Amino acid sequence: MYEYHIEGGFPIKGTIAASGNKNAALPCIAAVLLTDKEVTLRNIPDIEDTGVMIKILECLGVTAEKIADNTWKFCAKNLNSHEIPSEMAKKIRASILFAGPLLARLGKAQLFPPGGDVIGRRRLDTHFLALTELGARVSTDGQLSFTANKLVGADIFLDEASVTATENAVMAASMAEGTTILTNAASEPHVRDLCNMLNAMGADISGVGSNILTIKGVKKLHGCDFKIGPDYMEIGSFIGLAAATRGSIKITGVEQRDMRSIRLAFGRLGITWTTEGDSIIVGNEQNMQVSPDLGGMIPKIDDSPWPGFPPDLTSIMTVVATQVEGTVLIHEKMFESRMFFVDKLIGMGARITLCDPHRAVVSGPSLLRGTELVSPDVRAGMAMVIAAMCARGESIIKNVYQVERGYEHLTEKLQSLGAHIERITV
Repeated sequence: MYEYHIEGGFPIKGTIAASGNKNAALPCIAAVLLTDKEVTLRNIPDIEDTGVMIKILECLGVTAEKIADNTWKFCAKNLNSHEIPSEMAKKIRASILFAGPLLARLGKAQLFPPGGDVIGRRRLDTHFLALTELGARVSTDGQLSFTANKLVGADIFLDEASVTATENAVMAASMAEGTTILTNAASEPHVRDLCNMLNAMGADISGVGSNILTIKGVKKLHGCDFKIGPDYMEIGSFIGLAAATRGSIKITGVEQRDMRSIRLAFGRLGITWTTEGDSIIVGNEQNMQVSPDLGGMIPKIDDSPWPGFPPDLTSIMTVVATQVEGTVLIHEKMFESRMFFVDKLIGMGARITLCDPHRAVVSGPSLLRGTELVSPDVRAGMAMVIAAMCARGESIIKNVYQVERGYEHLTEKLQSLGAHIERITV
């Protein structure tokens, strides 16, 4: 067990490289099961979640070899099990992503309900809908069991634009008999990465990057060498950190097209940046004032399906807003428990009114005080790190396992930027 000890009040300064996208790496690791040939994945972030996914592969008989930093070579030639170990399924929500490829390869999959962040109800119904339409039979009696004599393409309308359900459906449909049309599909950059990886393996997927995907099933997929794209969640978090601490940062390896909605949201808080090729430069002279809507109305930062503002960054924006002059409404629509961490910020001195489980009104700037915190999930945990680095005095953050599930080498990166943070064994 580890905890962070952070002395606040020190602006960050320096350069970091963007890590690989966690939410792309997880389905791409699962997709290794779709072929008996070697697959090389590059730019896999060295975090807890990817480590668990790789261990699950090994439990299923897949060979996994780290051949360089952030680069792994896999071979599922000797795939010998369809059962995900219960202790691993419960650690990570992404364990559900093995259902689609195991069905396509072995005709069956079995796992316990997946774990992950404690941010409210995270329904699996859309997974069941998609896989059932493709010909699978689903049982939810204690464990989740999926079986299929064969998968057949179908015209599927998802009841919500679920990222992981879209990924499961695409992986299963890529080896189904016939054509699948997937409507109301998620179109996030991590879905795009998975589709591009599958096409590199010989799949036939069109409409990549849109919410209508057409998948023509193939009988066999081959190996590939694929590079995971940059993590715009991590990039957005470090932009928020630089602004909130009145620091400056250069982030390299950015996919600029993924930052457009994020740039608009930060702009409402008077925060902007310049670009140089694949780099973002956040200066230390920011306006740091809320831009009111027309007529002086309080503006809103709310999440929505891609290409809208990503829900995983609402926690980050909430903390940043405490350091900005003015009032803003943060509206997180997807998860009914994600905003409950704000009581910890209030305890630090933030002026926040939690209107209901989804909405918080933030008025700033507030002088935050160091305190003891417990991370409830990946993004709220990073938000607490940012708050601690803004605060006067020392903060201790516990349960940092949750933070490190999504942020690669976080303490080392922060220390390289001048942060006063220590990772302590307890």
